[in-house]
Amino acid sequence: MNILVLNCGSSSIKYQLCNIEKKAFLAKGVVEKIGLKGSFMKFEKPDGGKVRLEGEVIDHRVGIEYILGVLISEKHGCISSLSEIHAIGHRVVHGGERFRESVLITEETIQDIKACIPLAPIHNPANLNGILAMQQLLPIVPQVAVFDTAFHQTMPEHAYMYAIPYSLYTKYGIRRYGFHGTSHYYVARRACEILNADMNKLKIITCHLGNGSSMAAILNGRSIDTSMGVTPIEGLIMGTRSGDTDLGVMTFVMENEELNAQVANTLFNKHSGMLGITGISSDMREIEEAAENGHERAIIGLTMFRYRIKKYIGAYIAALGGLDLLVFTGGIGENDWKTREACCSHMECMGIEFDKDINKGVRGKEIVLSSPSSKVTVMAVPTNEELVIAEHTQRIISELN
Repeated sequence: MNILVLNCGSSSIKYQLCNIEKKAFLAKGVVEKIGLKGSFMKFEKPDGGKVRLEGEVIDHRVGIEYILGVLISEKHGCISSLSEIHAIGHRVVHGGERFRESVLITEETIQDIKACIPLAPIHNPANLNGILAMQQLLPIVPQVAVFDTAFHQTMPEHAYMYAIPYSLYTKYGIRRYGFHGTSHYYVARRACEILNADMNKLKIITCHLGNGSSMAAILNGRSIDTSMGVTPIEGLIMGTRSGDTDLGVMTFVMENEELNAQVANTLFNKHSGMLGITGISSDMREIEEAAENGHERAIIGLTMFRYRIKKYIGAYIAALGGLDLLVFTGGIGENDWKTREACCSHMECMGIEFDKDINKGVRGKEIVLSSPSSKVTVMAVPTNEELVIAEHTQRIISELN
């Protein structure tokens, strides 16, 4: 079964055509700058062949038309016709409390996803654009929605509730939801497969570190806490998001800078985090280079970023009542060996004995990073959210037959 996985952002579409039986991709890439000048598409095949195609992409439908066209093209394609696409899996960012698991897309599903737009006003409309475009372009091909928030729906009430008037929860659904659910699930499962361990019997912390970062505490296969909240701004310091911040800071800034809610939201989501602290970039590679050259704010920013991760590790060990497995993933977690070392240093009191020699220089590999005597196994595992989306899509489609 070939499954097309789509991740539609506000101005981009990430895609991957997966052969689910082989658990391998046939093609993958991204369409960038949708609705903007300089639109282009990247296309990659398993043999490493890559191509960049430029052209006007006015909306998501046109972007998906380009993707489908290249998939069946004589020059670059990997399938002979669109009939070889058997199902479509969509990443949908926010499922609210309506969706505890992946679902077949129906008209009712679409209306429920629309109802979650107030919780994700930037992401869910883009996700819906992809769904509606595929309904028009491949109307007979079944579609499945896989939600970022679904994996965390197992959190207990005391972990997901905020200490605000309860009426705001019942009226607006304001509570912790969490994100990166498919990634947290995948790397926890994959790490256990590598170790030949039972995920349902372990205490696990997963660290998805990238431009957007989050952590999860997983007890016996179920998420019991996660760092992001009702939106992706809460928790760890990120590329441009502030992470955990005193609420009084926002009201103080709004009052003294005379900012409205929309501008303040942009400030804390787009101009804060590592970019705001360092004044250099949201790219960790550029920040680390600056830090090595003695840039004071870059050094402070890196220290803050890593300290916040370490604090969450300690908190989640307390929440789990111990720890068996710590997993790093995401662009930073998989590739930034210095951050992994900093987050695990002087953690012997928590049962973490980190092997700095094994870790040094490791990028993008599945690897155990702890010493043999460590009570806690530390690993780096590259994530594969597209595979999880494809697997969920296959399962739901097979239940129809």
